[in-house]
Amino acid sequence: MQASKVGNPATSRPSAWTFADVWEVIASAVPDRTALIHGNRHVSWRDFDRRADGIAAALLAAGLTTQDKVALYLHNAPAYLESTFAALKARLVPVNTNYRYTGDELVQLWTNADTAAVVFHGAFASQAEAVRGQCPWVKLWLFVEDGEAPCPTWAVPYELAAQAPATAIIPPAARSGDDQILIYTGGTTGLPRGVMWRQHDLFLASNTTGDPESADYDHVRQRLRDTTPPVGLPAAPLMHGTGFVFAATILNRGGTVVTLPGMSFDVAQLLDTVTRDAVTDVCIVGDAFCRPMVDALDAEPTRWDLSRLRVVSSSGMAWSASIKERLLTHAPNALLIDFLNSSEASGMGRALTSAKKAAGSARFQLGKNACVIDESGRPIAKGSGEAGRVAVRGHLPLGYYKDPEKSAATFPVIDGIRYSVPGDLATVDDDGNITLLGRGSTCINTGGEKVFPEEVEDAIKSHDGITDALVVGIPHVRFGQMVAAVVEWADGMTVDENRLLDHLRARLAGHKIPRAIMSVDSLGRGPNGKADRPGVTAQFIAWHEARATEKTT
Repeated sequence: MQASKVGNPATSRPSAWTFADVWEVIASAVPDRTALIHGNRHVSWRDFDRRADGIAAALLAAGLTTQDKVALYLHNAPAYLESTFAALKARLVPVNTNYRYTGDELVQLWTNADTAAVVFHGAFASQAEAVRGQCPWVKLWLFVEDGEAPCPTWAVPYELAAQAPATAIIPPAARSGDDQILIYTGGTTGLPRGVMWRQHDLFLASNTTGDPESADYDHVRQRLRDTTPPVGLPAAPLMHGTGFVFAATILNRGGTVVTLPGMSFDVAQLLDTVTRDAVTDVCIVGDAFCRPMVDALDAEPTRWDLSRLRVVSSSGMAWSASIKERLLTHAPNALLIDFLNSSEASGMGRALTSAKKAAGSARFQLGKNACVIDESGRPIAKGSGEAGRVAVRGHLPLGYYKDPEKSAATFPVIDGIRYSVPGDLATVDDDGNITLLGRGSTCINTGGEKVFPEEVEDAIKSHDGITDALVVGIPHVRFGQMVAAVVEWADGMTVDENRLLDHLRARLAGHKIPRAIMSVDSLGRGPNGKADRPGVTAQFIAWHEARATEKTT
């Protein structure tokens, strides 16, 4: 380890956990172990640590100071985790950026986050170029080569920084468990919100190794000697909380994180990689990922060897019992863990499925610090059939970045105890387990992506041919829900869905664009201006099913 390390845990023993300290200890203890795999590229823990030093030095040299924000505009690749490590080393705050965002969406997120540096892949160079003038406060643009575009003259090549000696690092004050990680999520508001986690709290909220409440690096070293390291593959993008937290927990255990080349989900590539790299742990997002997996496995049952797969975990989307059972026929040694988590809360509940334990449907075992509460904050009685909101206490986020009003609503204090209540509705069964009913808001969850109807409705109504619109989520066999729009065209306007879709593509990320559009004479809004959302949803489903039947006859 170099003498220039920031907050080197070899010489300081803070009482609070920080990810960079843990990862530096691991790099020192097992330098030759593989930390990252991406296609044919393998990065050792020694090189993972060294390259992060170089990036940290570049960030500090650009003038970033303690807790400045570093946006990661990257697809899954070693650079994502190297940049995260670098930011944490230098006491900076990594900020995930949804790479599906375009122009105004990027500006809104980076403005809200007070972004001081952006690390971006070549595939996103044109988008970065388009918004750079609206983000003059960004001090450094780091360009990651991916074969998609040359490095712009206004950016610094990532590799030059990663390979540079890190001796120029000027250590800021010692790292602290109060140092933050920002996880941006759609939340329940329609605009992305940055969930502020203290590193100490996020480390312990995602703790899968039995680490103590206070930082103990001798414990980490002993764990490295006593346990077999996992090989984990986040099939979900690292830009989402699910993928990032999974990858971080694999690294915390001294394991190897495997990422897939490319930005689109390729199920054959996923299964090939699981077999080739002896992956033990896979993170997915419900049926959107698992259904294509089991379809491929059923079609070619002898092609892939999943015997070394030990854990498949999911969070953020429904994972149906029938799909779980199909997966177990191909991976009989795996434990399937369906987490009831969110960016705002960890440990609300989980459902375990294995060859010895049958899958359930939407039933979860409550976490040890979780409960279901009514509108007054009182616990829901077992077997009452009453619906309430799932709440969890313990290691929680600080709140939403620059949004105290929303923070107070999501993180209420009840009887002197602070809870996270992100909005999941459930009933409590006689045995104390819960049956999940869904979200209390109108948020649409399509393939793990959150889409908020109001945002899409505003974009639709900005088209000069539309007078009114309502956006709803309807069931989708693969993605859980799909975005659907019901629109009123202006009098005398010709219905032109293609023109409307072109209009939306210029304003919204692809996953927000409706997959089907139904035209109506009137949405039938009431005197208070509100539409009958459940009624319109039922109307749309009937229309959509009738149209599908017509196409097959």
